[in-house]
Amino acid sequence: MRTVAVSRSGWFLFSLIWLGCMVVVCRAQPSKHWQGLEFGAFKHHINDFNRLDQETVTNHIPNAAAWEWMTNTIPLFECPDAQFERTYYFRWWTYRKHIRKTPAGFVVTEFLPQVGWSGKYNSINCPAGHHFYEGRWLRDDRYLNECALFWFRGGVDPGGSGKLYSEWLADALHARYLVNGDKGFLTGLLGDLVKNHEAWGRDGVAGNPNQKSRRLENGLYWQIDSWEGQEFSIGGTGIRLPVNSYMYGNAVAISRIAELAGKKELAAQFRAEAAGLKKRVEDQLWDPAAKFFKVMRHASAPMNQYGNTAAEPCEPGMRVGVRELFGYVPWYFNLPGDRGGFEEAWRQLGDPQGFKGAFGPTVAERRHRNFKINATGCEWCGASWPFATAQTLTALANLLNNYHQTVVGKSDYFDLLNTYARSHQRTLKDGTVVPWIDESLHPDTGIWIPTADDPPRGKDYNHSTFCDLVISGLVGLRPRADNVVEVNPLVPAGTWDYFCLDQVAYHGRKLTILYDKTGGRYGRGSGLQVLVDGRRIARSPVLRRLSASLP
Repeated sequence: MRTVAVSRSGWFLFSLIWLGCMVVVCRAQPSKHWQGLEFGAFKHHINDFNRLDQETVTNHIPNAAAWEWMTNTIPLFECPDAQFERTYYFRWWTYRKHIRKTPAGFVVTEFLPQVGWSGKYNSINCPAGHHFYEGRWLRDDRYLNECALFWFRGGVDPGGSGKLYSEWLADALHARYLVNGDKGFLTGLLGDLVKNHEAWGRDGVAGNPNQKSRRLENGLYWQIDSWEGQEFSIGGTGIRLPVNSYMYGNAVAISRIAELAGKKELAAQFRAEAAGLKKRVEDQLWDPAAKFFKVMRHASAPMNQYGNTAAEPCEPGMRVGVRELFGYVPWYFNLPGDRGGFEEAWRQLGDPQGFKGAFGPTVAERRHRNFKINATGCEWCGASWPFATAQTLTALANLLNNYHQTVVGKSDYFDLLNTYARSHQRTLKDGTVVPWIDESLHPDTGIWIPTADDPPRGKDYNHSTFCDLVISGLVGLRPRADNVVEVNPLVPAGTWDYFCLDQVAYHGRKLTILYDKTGGRYGRGSGLQVLVDGRRIARSPVLRRLSASLP
């Protein structure tokens, strides 16, 4: 046999090449297939919810079928904080209660009992944007597909009884598309979305002859506070941040949907409208002295509506002298310009004289003379409202993901979401502590503010999000239109040793996002990992932003 003489240096070089090849091969090997979280490990939550519940209203999915529905429909979530984890499953359990089968298809309700100001089938469009943001993570598209068709083609007057609540449906539907990727369904609604958007600038909105145009000669929109679901606010009626932010968000969404549909001129039209709204909001509703977005009075929008004694007197053309929590809503839609100084507004969130509360942020700043935490009823002049808390958290997640600023950080998001999670309980007269979500609560005691209804109309209230805040904010799955999975957890380093979000339906695939500080929890090594259909596509030893293409 012929032999070849190899020098010692040659052997060393050969060995290095061989080891390098082995490293490449090892890295290229698919990781061990992920078996997933066990559904049964979380069933005790649902058993407790059912046991402690008085099921006074039953819609499409009764309590007895709740767990079976959840195993087939929701993403699973695990973390070391038992109360936080419990709230996640509680909110899916309550959301399920509001899925109602009607002759017009599925609708998602706000209240379980019938209320007099609702429309067909107890529908109210005020929180519909929340319903679509939360429900976009369901693995069954039927519910929200039919609900969307109901709102635009069901022959309803959104809100009922002549009330046209402000809404952000176009934005929410586009946000849902970023999760499920159903381009055909979304573009099929384009004409409806355009018609609905343009109706806000005309008299006789939504077929109601008594409804006047909400668009003013300055290009901004005015609204009555109660028609934004924010009755008896200090800011009162006027050129308000919610409606103008919603109209901006809807215009941006329609422009993107038009692009998807190949309608370039329509897309350009709505991009221009959004740009105009952005400039007008920044120029006219930003108070540079207070460093906050505020309500502006206008002669065509009376200050005092429905006997609102909390509304602050203010001359037309002037901004009111109060900061209100909905001043953060522009960031829900990424409206304020980056590095424009607007981020200074976020200092008020943790200020004890601003919005800070032990059990949730107040809806008005405490330092204002008209600040009041009401004992009963529906008032937006001091209590903490999950509707606004959820909007603020979505806005904060956008700020942390999409802006350059140093005013707030991950710990601010985590602390507020954790506070929100812990507010989801109520102590009954016999001392039993039950999971609870309602209309509003005392920000300092955590006691839910009662109404005169018996049983209480706000029980299992569907007027906010929570699960979406966990998925897209805390765990950090940032939905996108392209083929890239982007994850940016807002869990501060050193807070949790592990967490896992599993069974997430995304662009027709199944995602898993997990973090294991030591590698001992899930047996897949330490750090942050993103898996698609059980196979790892991205990994980091620490909590940080990750992105990878869908295979």
